[in-house]
Amino acid sequence: MDEWFKSHAWKACVGLSPPRVRIPPAPPENQNPARADISAGFFATPMTPFHSPLFNIPGYRRMWLSIFLSNLGGQITMLALPLTAVFLLNASPSQMGWLTAMEIAPFVLLSLPGGVLLDRLQKLPIYIAGEIMMGLLLLLIPLAWSLDFLTMGLMYAVCFGLGTVYTIAGSASQIVLTQLVGRDNLVQAYSQNAIAGSAAEVLGPGMAGILIRVLGAPLALIMDALLLIGSVLMLKGIRIHEVVPSRASWKQRSFRAELMSGLRFVKSNPLLIEMAATVGAWQFFAQLALSVQIIYAVKDLGLSETWVSLSFVALGLGSILGGMAGPKLSSRLGPGPALVSGIAITSMGWLLMLLLEGLLPSILLFSWMLLCFSWGATLLFVNFLSLRQSLTPTELLGRMTTTMRWLILLPAGPGAVIGGWMAEHWGMRSSLACAGAGTLLVAVIAGLRPHLRNLKKLPDQT
Repeated sequence: MDEWFKSHAWKACVGLSPPRVRIPPAPPENQNPARADISAGFFATPMTPFHSPLFNIPGYRRMWLSIFLSNLGGQITMLALPLTAVFLLNASPSQMGWLTAMEIAPFVLLSLPGGVLLDRLQKLPIYIAGEIMMGLLLLLIPLAWSLDFLTMGLMYAVCFGLGTVYTIAGSASQIVLTQLVGRDNLVQAYSQNAIAGSAAEVLGPGMAGILIRVLGAPLALIMDALLLIGSVLMLKGIRIHEVVPSRASWKQRSFRAELMSGLRFVKSNPLLIEMAATVGAWQFFAQLALSVQIIYAVKDLGLSETWVSLSFVALGLGSILGGMAGPKLSSRLGPGPALVSGIAITSMGWLLMLLLEGLLPSILLFSWMLLCFSWGATLLFVNFLSLRQSLTPTELLGRMTTTMRWLILLPAGPGAVIGGWMAEHWGMRSSLACAGAGTLLVAVIAGLRPHLRNLKKLPDQT
């Protein structure tokens, strides 16, 4: 749920990984524009799907369908991966924390050099190659299960591979969105993309539940691989004209100097620094809970695989709420205060679930938590992504994107590991309580900071 998470808006985050984001970039500034961590919501604008002017942009309809197929498959993986670890491998809370950390680790290791490479290469082919690689990695799990050599070691390796794909191809997908629709249409594009994501979130959990119940969690991953093939076929039809440096010129370009230029650009912009600190702190506290919430639902709340799958429909409903309220909140409050509001909403899910435990049915409590998470994360990441893209010159988009992803996900890995350790030694409620209190504190502090508090419209490039 990327950063939003898988990253996906977030694939930044609901299951094991950063949301799976499927977005296209905007054309270079001298061209006519005529995925995630990001899903915004089912009706992020007053227009219904396919009636937005964005669908008149050549290639955007294909991108939208690719996002839908990829996110539909992502719903299966988001459930099947952790359920495979919990039910078939009897994973402990600490192991679940490490599983999340392994998917986050490539962001820390590869984001900065990956950004330099992205600014030298065409992004759409990288995006497509990432979808293909993701499908191949997922197929390793049912293959290993059928041959009886599925282990937590292999699960760690697959998650590290998936994280590598999200790091490189996920960053490419965000730039592709900017290239495809243009900077002025970014907020609307992220919101329209969320229609695809939210539709997948509403339809996906039920389909995932049926597949997991009938085939078992490992074999259900085959369906995600098939849906990724459909996503690739959609992306193959998109045409983006992008001018990149020739390979002959690479020798004259210092890799280290270009890597540092991305860091210097982010460092020179106080708003980017403030957003990185805010969203990074949110990632740390959110991962305390996200690393153990599936095992908490199964072992503490007593939910079956089927009920866990069905409860994830609430993610789609939360995205719908975020999409319906998002544009109005951003317009009325400004993108800065709207971003902070999203953080506060996520905290309410964990806190109220714990406070009301035992008073309401477990399925309602777990669904409430998921709804608040997707609602708040949608509001958070739509504004976060739109702000950072609008600030950055075209030639620095790759390095800025990967630098910002690196900064906000640095705290995520330790958060996942600490969350798993806390759950194993102090009980899973300790991880969830710290997540709720910590994210609420982040929202309060961010709301007092001048750059975000006073940000009432998208800024111009610096």
